[in-house]
Amino acid sequence: MIHFTVETDDVQAHLFSITLKVKQPAARQRVSLPVWIPGSYLVREFSKNLQGLGASQRGRALAVHQLDKATWEIDCVAGQPLELRYQVYALDNSVRTAWLDASRGFFNGTSLFLRVAGQTDASHQVQIKPPRGVKGWQLATGLQALKANPAGFGLYQAEGYDELADCPVEMGPFWSGSFKACGIAHRFVVAGALPSFDGMRLLADAQKICEAEIWFWHPEAIERTGKTAVKKATKKAFVNKAPHKSYIFMLNVVDDGYGGLEHRNSTALICNRKDLPRVGDKAFANGKQTEGYTTLLGLVSHEYFHTWNVKRLRPSEFAEFDYAAENYTQLLWFFEGFTSYYDDLLLRRAGLIDDATYLRLVNKTINQVMQTPGRLVQSVAQSSFDAWVKYYRQDENTPNATVSYYTKGALVALCLDLTLRSEGKTTLDHVMRALWQRCQAGPMAEADLLTVLAQLAGRDFAIDL
Repeated sequence: MIHFTVETDDVQAHLFSITLKVKQPAARQRVSLPVWIPGSYLVREFSKNLQGLGASQRGRALAVHQLDKATWEIDCVAGQPLELRYQVYALDNSVRTAWLDASRGFFNGTSLFLRVAGQTDASHQVQIKPPRGVKGWQLATGLQALKANPAGFGLYQAEGYDELADCPVEMGPFWSGSFKACGIAHRFVVAGALPSFDGMRLLADAQKICEAEIWFWHPEAIERTGKTAVKKATKKAFVNKAPHKSYIFMLNVVDDGYGGLEHRNSTALICNRKDLPRVGDKAFANGKQTEGYTTLLGLVSHEYFHTWNVKRLRPSEFAEFDYAAENYTQLLWFFEGFTSYYDDLLLRRAGLIDDATYLRLVNKTINQVMQTPGRLVQSVAQSSFDAWVKYYRQDENTPNATVSYYTKGALVALCLDLTLRSEGKTTLDHVMRALWQRCQAGPMAEADLLTVLAQLAGRDFAIDL
């Protein structure tokens, strides 16, 4: 058993205090902190924010030796309970790391939780305590609650380190609302919204997105009535088919920012405050919406689609994560690019945008690619592989030497879908669902895509791709 305690008392210094207890340590136990977070392909050196690491066993202080930038070894006795204490500085207001001040707390497990060598598959528990002297804070996370108070603070459990690292935590006096999509419980928490924020509008639109995407991946659960209405019996079928039993959207609203990071049953999002729907705003009256809100809905659609495409159906190179180094794959053009194709398309299918708006979004993607000279220099496979050193480290030469696996990958998906539809034998929808079944919602190689295309379309696509 691995047990963490997270305390948030030092909000003014932006410090999380963590206690790690290992019931059955090895002699000379090693621990390490990840250098990257799955979904964001850049070595970010999270250990730079860790400080004051100390260890003890039965009240006796132990020597801690740092072996490299993110690995430590403790001089301990095997089999006797080991306790480590340390702090993590948290002042990165992004979806990738951690944040703590008097108004909000947020963290990903990869920023706070040390990996215990040899025990990463063991059950992990985490006790999260509210800050003392701060009122009105709540907590939201996709972790399984073992014993939590009404505000959400308490004891949580993960089946292993991968799950612990894949369930971010949001804390603070956030707005919260919930809905069910195809019988599955969903929650939206929003930090930083103004009182005029129209939460009911966001919930209603998010529900439409989630239902459209659940239906997309699991059409076999829909009763063949010729209608899109889902009855109670059918909702139960969706709950049994979908890979998640509940889901949380964590939205951080800021003056200027945009982005998201997918997780197994949640997502962390950032948007501009001006892009939220507002009660009484004429720009949102009679079903209308601003361009910024459409962009936000596209982000919600994108990250939720990842629940299937990249979190379960994923590159074979990601079958097991190496948290200590880069994890290379040539398939980000599929997992990010195809998701980018479907995020706007499913907004249209959900009835949240019209044809004209959808075509403008497609045209915007085409222009972005065509205005990038690097499209003639770098393939989507190369772009995927080089993400670690190029996509997240852009400079003045980036447009000339690279192309985005998001945008060009989306155009690959568009062209492939149009080709399949014109040939009349299948569609990209059928291909995606066939891949889900073929790979058993697990690791996938490019060969799997080519095999499914050949089976459904009746011809070889290896040269085309």
